[in-house]
Amino acid sequence: MKFNYQAKSKEGEMRKGSIEAPDKESAVSSLQKKGLYVIDIEEEGKGFSLQEIAIFERVGKKDIVLFFRQLSIMFSAGIPIVEALKAAAEQADTGRFQKQITEVAKKVEEGNSLSDALEEFPETFSPFCLGIIKSGETSGKLSQSLDYLADHLERNFNFNKKVTSSLVYPAFVVIVFIGVLFFIAMFVIPQLGEMFEGMELPILTQVVLGISEWLLNFWWLLFGLLFLLVASLWQFFKTKAGRGMFDKIIFRTPLLGDFFKKLNLVSVAENLSTLLASDLPVVQAIDKTAGIITSETYKKMILDTKEEVKKGKPLSENFLKYPDFFPPLFTQMIVVGERTGRIDKSLENVVNFYQKEIDRRLTELVKLLEPIMIIFLGFFVALLIISILMPIYQLQI
Repeated sequence: MKFNYQAKSKEGEMRKGSIEAPDKESAVSSLQKKGLYVIDIEEEGKGFSLQEIAIFERVGKKDIVLFFRQLSIMFSAGIPIVEALKAAAEQADTGRFQKQITEVAKKVEEGNSLSDALEEFPETFSPFCLGIIKSGETSGKLSQSLDYLADHLERNFNFNKKVTSSLVYPAFVVIVFIGVLFFIAMFVIPQLGEMFEGMELPILTQVVLGISEWLLNFWWLLFGLLFLLVASLWQFFKTKAGRGMFDKIIFRTPLLGDFFKKLNLVSVAENLSTLLASDLPVVQAIDKTAGIITSETYKKMILDTKEEVKKGKPLSENFLKYPDFFPPLFTQMIVVGERTGRIDKSLENVVNFYQKEIDRRLTELVKLLEPIMIIFLGFFVALLIISILMPIYQLQI
């Protein structure tokens, strides 16, 4: 196969040409061995380039975690930041992310700081990441800051993945349960209804047959309304008022309220610990933490804490005003951190403790969901069986 390419040499000179290779990956690899950095490559006769493909690709959290881990390792090993960025770009899984890292490397090579270059892509690199890198550049500890950032993103990614994977089974059971009910209502019950035609049926049987007939004729309307409802709620809960309402509901719900509070505590402690460890001033660290937290309730309390810290009050003092949301263990660990001058380490211990608590609580919730779902399934199946057996019993009488 023949590929046309556009590349840049180490000296920054643009080059165009063609190369024979069995596939695109081999062509890119051959050009890189020649000291060329590929900007665009396409098979001759086809108009599909990396840039065009990249439009439809999404940069995932895993991509960002791997990027900062690679950058941290290479930079710590003494590899210049530009070379480290180019190497990370070569290992990027998506064309879109590869293009972004390439642009970052180009800007750094032109004399821009790493944080300024990354700031050009706000949809990929969050203010949190930029804040840590900027702090490392200011303090001259960029290598250390990259380590903190890579560790934080990795822990956060693995923790979120663990929580999500724990909920896969209950979600699967619910979907199967709903699917079975729809199947029975739309295909089994209508056939049974023909057997009872002309009979005087019990109320329960009439209701079940009526629901089944309605679903058979208007299933599209039900799915349409459900889709609109879910989409509307999704958009509403993205707003400030929606997040506030979600907090009021979820924090007052038994079991779930305590679970979501612990999730927020882990998020606050993890982000604040990482920012403080990277030598970011306390006020800035609190401000950036507030920007990351999705809970509107916790966001307000953290912003209130920021104003109190500005006045010279200790960080722990304001958290003590909210015992329902910041338990004694959390505040006492901050007090210890303030006395020793290592708040970041104290918060790290808090994160480890509450992550174990969340794991335990998540296991309990999943175990509790199983009998609840079985009871619901048994209830609906019992209703269907009773509604069918009642007219059959009347026939026998």
